[in-house]
Amino acid sequence: MKQMSLLWPALLVIGAVLIGCCSSKSTLDQMAKTSAMMRTVCMGKHKANEDLIDGLGRGDFVDMKELKCYANCVLEMMQAMKKGKIAADSAIKQIDLLIPAEIAGPTMKAFDGCRDSGK
Repeated sequence: MKQMSLLWPALLVIGAVLIGCCSSKSTLDQMAKTSAMMRTVCMGKHKANEDLIDGLGRGDFVDMKELKCYANCVLEMMQAMKKGKIAADSAIKQIDLLIPAEIAGPTMKAFDGCRDSGK
């Protein structure tokens, strides 16, 4: 469990660039709009404090259940996690299909490195 609590912040940051909703690669603007929609949905479900969520983008990770549940919600919406476990193959497939080339490579590498985490 401790390994997972250390992993979720890294996955959330990685996941922030893993957003898309159409069959061609998304633009950064499209990714931002999709991210805002996911944020609204997951904030409503998990009642995480908005200031703490904003802190995630700055690298401030507070160890709170609501914030972890929010992060898990976002990652599951992006198909990067399933039932609290990393879905590296799914995440990499989504990245390859949807994410602009300038950020796709490092993001795929990060998920590939997380492939065996939490097993």
